[in-house]
Amino acid sequence: MAKAKVEKITLSQARDIPFDRLVLSTRNVRRVRAGVSIEELAEDIARRTLLQSLSVRAVIGEDGQPTDRYEVQAGGRRYRALELLVKQKRLARNAPIPCIVREGGILEEDSLAENCQRVSLHALDQFRAFQSLKEQGLGEEEIAARFFVTPQIVKQRLKLASVSPGLLEVYADDGMSLEQLMAFTISDDHARQEQVWETVQRSYNKELYYIRKLLTENTVRATDKRARFVGLAAYEEAGGIVLRDLFSQNDEGWLQDAALLERLVTEKLTAEAETIKAEGWKWIEVAPDFPYGHTAGLRRVMGETEPLSDEEHARREALRSEFEEIEQRYFQESDEDLPEEIDRRLAEIEAALDAFENRPVIYDAQEVVRAGAFVSIDGDGKLKVERGYVRPEDEAPTEPGSDGQDTDAFNRDMQEIVHVGRNGEARQVDPAAALSGNGAQADDTEAEEDGLKPLSERLVMELTAHRTLALRDALAGDPDIAFLAALHALVLQTFWRYPTASCLEIRAESPTPTVQGPGLKESQSAKAIGERHANWEKQLPDELELLWEFLCDCDHDSRMALFAHCVSLTVNAVHEPWNRTQGRRRHADQLACAVSLDMTAAGWKPTVESYLNRVPKARILEAVTEAKGAGMAELIEGLKKSDMAEQAERLLADTGWLPEPLRTPGIEPVAVTGEPGSPEPDASPSEPPAAAELPAFLTAAE
Repeated sequence: MAKAKVEKITLSQARDIPFDRLVLSTRNVRRVRAGVSIEELAEDIARRTLLQSLSVRAVIGEDGQPTDRYEVQAGGRRYRALELLVKQKRLARNAPIPCIVREGGILEEDSLAENCQRVSLHALDQFRAFQSLKEQGLGEEEIAARFFVTPQIVKQRLKLASVSPGLLEVYADDGMSLEQLMAFTISDDHARQEQVWETVQRSYNKELYYIRKLLTENTVRATDKRARFVGLAAYEEAGGIVLRDLFSQNDEGWLQDAALLERLVTEKLTAEAETIKAEGWKWIEVAPDFPYGHTAGLRRVMGETEPLSDEEHARREALRSEFEEIEQRYFQESDEDLPEEIDRRLAEIEAALDAFENRPVIYDAQEVVRAGAFVSIDGDGKLKVERGYVRPEDEAPTEPGSDGQDTDAFNRDMQEIVHVGRNGEARQVDPAAALSGNGAQADDTEAEEDGLKPLSERLVMELTAHRTLALRDALAGDPDIAFLAALHALVLQTFWRYPTASCLEIRAESPTPTVQGPGLKESQSAKAIGERHANWEKQLPDELELLWEFLCDCDHDSRMALFAHCVSLTVNAVHEPWNRTQGRRRHADQLACAVSLDMTAAGWKPTVESYLNRVPKARILEAVTEAKGAGMAELIEGLKKSDMAEQAERLLADTGWLPEPLRTPGIEPVAVTGEPGSPEPDASPSEPPAAAELPAFLTAAE
């Protein structure tokens, strides 16, 4: 049987047509401008000439015959770019333009086909092309200029091209997403990249954060306070390597050598400590971090801020006036953004005023020689110096029974009573005889005839017993003074720790929590308490004897605020296995109800570190069920403990869920806030939410 003859096709003719004989067709299907601008395309044509011909058709005249003019049916942006070059006199008006001349068919169909049949360059091909250009000697800035992109984009593309060739092939075959490939760029170790990809493939969790976590599990985040304290420049100068995520909006990074970082932190802290010790302090304790309550039991020495000179005082007042002027002019008259120069000036004024507020503190030289300082790093990665803490063993010796000595210690030390006569001679007296009143009689012969005999200890005790009862009765009739006296006693013990300087037998202890949970010292509550305590320390008088007068002069609101602060520091609601006092726990619940305590508002969140990794899987599932519904809990039920905790942290974020010990009685636990379509807590596990409505990292498990 004879084969059918295959008809040969004839391609459209290619011709060079003078630009001034071309016109833009009004029937081109592309109407919306997108992509590279006309100006950028013109610059590209000027550099490389025209890389793609225009598709044209002859313009039909009124007589129905083709004319010598042609309309551009495909390539309108190229035509406009050429037109711009002509206007700029960089291209001759009659310059020959490569064109494909179409005959027959429909113009709109040709225009549509050219755009629809076009296949964009695969992202991987672009990455490799940029890499090839760099290997040929072009710098990142030059590549960016030639392709009208930012240098950052070029760096990102080059970084993607540097991922393990094996993973690039997986990406080319659509085995992973572009976002997943981007996550692998934070490590330059190809073997480790491939190892992590194998782990991810076997896991339900294919989220980007999980890939980054596996790649950086033995590293330290650049946002860690230790890294910020040392500085990335110093770390890299010492030979450390920083893994950077070029695709992160937050400029994330990870320090690869944790041991090197620790050494640099120690060296810098030690150097800072030597400078501080030169101020004359008796001791310096150095650590990257100290536990919450590390100053408990130590007396704080309060220094005086270096006073301002007349010139500095005038300067500060002038700055305040200028600041108020700017506020009145710009913040009240308009809601628009401040002019750049005004905004800059405000920042300068604020910095200058802060410098006036944070002036050096001058301490008593006699206190400095017995006090010390703690040197550490604060939450923002800055040096933190806590000066002026005196240990009990370094306190100056005091006279027995004086205000500076504890009553119990005084009683233990009183093995015998010493009576001193008016002539200054001391004589040991039998304690029992002294307390019975006989000791005074034994001294009668030694008293001068024209002087008064001292009262017996017994008589003094009897008289002051009467006075004590009278004071109690009188104080009960004056609540305001009673409150003031109680406040005085509390402040003495909170800030001076001298309980015997008050005649009230009130004990106020501020116990340090027996456990130091993750983030306790940096918690929102701990910071607020510390700032409030430091603020009161600045306001209270330096001399203990002036405290009563200070409290008398305070207004009512200040007294109440100080009283509340002192009382608050005595709260101990820690549930200790060796101290199962039900009354204390019940009272803690009552207090929480009275102040409407909300631990979510206080900053606590159920994270892997704070809760989820420290409870069994059943507790994790219980939490997710309460917060997001049984359907969500079922989705993570088959995961390993560590993966389940990671996923639970994401699910519980911003739900307000709290474990039982943190809930306030009378306040309902968090309601289910699952994803749209998730079942209610009592929904059947056989009715999970629709896959399309679930997060990607959960649907991947199906």
